[in-house]
Amino acid sequence: MLLLDTVAGSHAYGTANEGSDEDRRGVFAAPRAFLLGLDAIEQVADERSDQVYYELGHFVSLLLKNNPNALELLAMPDDCIRHRHPVFGLLKPEIFLSKLCARTFGEYAMGQIRKARGLNKKIVNPQPEQRKAMLEFCHVPEGQGSAPVIEWLAARGIDPHQCGLTAVQHAAGMFAIYDEPRSEARGLVSPKDPDTLVFSSVAKEAVPVGWMHFNADAFQAHCKAHREYWEWVGNRNEERFTTNASHGRGYDSKNLMHTLRLLDMAGEIAREGTLRIRRPNREYLLRVRAGEFAYEDLVARAEDQLVEVQAAFESSSLPDAPDRDHVNFLLIGLRETFDVLDRNRSEAEMDRDL
Repeated sequence: MLLLDTVAGSHAYGTANEGSDEDRRGVFAAPRAFLLGLDAIEQVADERSDQVYYELGHFVSLLLKNNPNALELLAMPDDCIRHRHPVFGLLKPEIFLSKLCARTFGEYAMGQIRKARGLNKKIVNPQPEQRKAMLEFCHVPEGQGSAPVIEWLAARGIDPHQCGLTAVQHAAGMFAIYDEPRSEARGLVSPKDPDTLVFSSVAKEAVPVGWMHFNADAFQAHCKAHREYWEWVGNRNEERFTTNASHGRGYDSKNLMHTLRLLDMAGEIAREGTLRIRRPNREYLLRVRAGEFAYEDLVARAEDQLVEVQAAFESSSLPDAPDRDHVNFLLIGLRETFDVLDRNRSEAEMDRDL
């Protein structure tokens, strides 16, 4: 049974612009027969989490923890509500708001700051379409420096597919290079896996022509950064990326807009016991989103505001946490109500069929 269906995100906050996506959030109650069986469900969502619907039990457990995303659904603006079952109104914000919000809203807000800077690394450090080859991380010590192994071999007329390689004992990452006859050498790289070195069997008296160091850590870090970057490119919101690239501030401005929004909401909860979703300072938040302010200034403001919010919660009259027993009793009552409604609807359908 669908209990709530809303348009969430920027449309609810009042910070949407022409290119904003429409995020959908909602709550549903699983049938009694399903809950009594072996299966369990917490939520259903699409791949990008643009649409997320929580099962009632999971939703209430999130409310008990003062999860910001869950709490917002209790006070959505009327123009964002597509459907709300009358019984859903029994889940009132004042039942759940508590001093736990100091941590949940504060941690979520500061997490947005870390996310903003982390995303900046991808924006200003794009990865090439073609990942670097493993041998680009292999060098041969030479003089007071080193030379790329491919260049070093080419300068000596040695074919990288016909030379030999062995590990060097007690020297991790170091390998001996041999210019052996073609029949005995296997080259540097496995023909089946270009990301794997291949070793040759050489005679005990064979003398290396050089030594190669493979920086495996740097190669693995490059592979990880390359993979994550192109996964991000495939999944990124182009409108959001264009905004961040155009203002050139070096951070994800939407993340920082949400940081300040969350801290504003937390302060209102602490001082007024109010959950206000549609933001009264919309114009300022849109300026933050447009990148009008320096990252350092916004972070400093957020950190100062977090201190103020924590102090406000310390003196707040809100309870330390929601009353779990009362919430549990409420949840049971809601499920029993839905069971009755389901039975009545089933009986009505049977009578109609007869």
